[in-house]
Amino acid sequence: MKVGDIALAVALAVVSVVTTATLHWQTGVDLPPDVLGFALAASAALALAARRRWPLPTLLANTVLLTTYLLLSYPYGPVMFTFSVATYTVGRHLPLHRAATGTGIALVVLVSHLLVHPSSASGAYGLIPAAGFAIVPLAIGVLVRVNRESVERTRAEMIRERVSDERLRVAQEVHDVVGHGLAAIKMQADIALHVLAKKPEQAEIALRAISETSTGALDELRATLTVVRGRAPTPGLGLLSDLADRMNHAGVEVDLHVAGAERALPAAVDLAGYRVVQESLTNVLKHGPVKQASVKIDYDDDAVRIVVSNPADEVAVGDGFGIPGMRERVTSLGGDFSAGPTGLGVFEVRARLPTVPHSLEPNSVRSNSVRSNFLEGDA
Repeated sequence: MKVGDIALAVALAVVSVVTTATLHWQTGVDLPPDVLGFALAASAALALAARRRWPLPTLLANTVLLTTYLLLSYPYGPVMFTFSVATYTVGRHLPLHRAATGTGIALVVLVSHLLVHPSSASGAYGLIPAAGFAIVPLAIGVLVRVNRESVERTRAEMIRERVSDERLRVAQEVHDVVGHGLAAIKMQADIALHVLAKKPEQAEIALRAISETSTGALDELRATLTVVRGRAPTPGLGLLSDLADRMNHAGVEVDLHVAGAERALPAAVDLAGYRVVQESLTNVLKHGPVKQASVKIDYDDDAVRIVVSNPADEVAVGDGFGIPGMRERVTSLGGDFSAGPTGLGVFEVRARLPTVPHSLEPNSVRSNSVRSNFLEGDA
């Protein structure tokens, strides 16, 4: 039993007992209240203490006690409101068909007092107030329950959408990390196979690069999964020199230029910028006819600009999710993205990521509870 229900029941019991005595002296028609009348009035109210735990039994007990009280011709009064509270409760906590059936039966039992109570109105005039004490609170209870259920469904749907977004985000992170590492490993493996017979020393260099690349990819994958659990910083533009070194070992000559004053960026911008460069260099490794790339990072006052270019005779960007994924990352933060040939034998990826906090707020805010739900859902 809830403390609030017990307090309500006690308060209604006190009011019912006090008004039972007072109203008799005002009307003089009803049976003078005695110990039994006071006991029935108080008991009809005290039964409400269990109303949320056992709605239908509470309605039954209240109906029987209240009907007995009225059949004995004790005075009308606030004791009638105990019946309204009981019918409201079944409407609030039970399915409509059960609540309506229970209330209908209780109402039929209750109106039996109209045949003997001296203060009751005759005929249909007596049914109207009795029905009002049942139907109106029942309807209010049903409306409250339907509204609460609607709110809960909406909240659950929002949580499902956020969890789905979080899973997609993590899947994209894993795709970027694993795709980058596997592309570099494949390139070095092809080199090792090609020179193994004639130049074993170069094959050894390629195999060593495979080992280093795979170690770096595994470390980054672990870091990414750790980030999901909220225990480590995310990769950012400050790690581009390490990325360039790994790509150089993988066979892509990377020329990195940074302009403007480097500064701390919002986490979402920092990560998106890093992934754009990483995915662009991975595309160069996989599809570029010449394994060379130029990376330019320009820190403006309100944005960071990224340009990754590489020699390309034809447009060869692959059939995967690299460029669409980069575009989605950038545009979701309110930035601009383009990728394509420049007409001068160069393929260029351009991204502008705003760094003004209010531009990032709608899309970058993630609650800890969503991350927790994501982890628990896969546990």
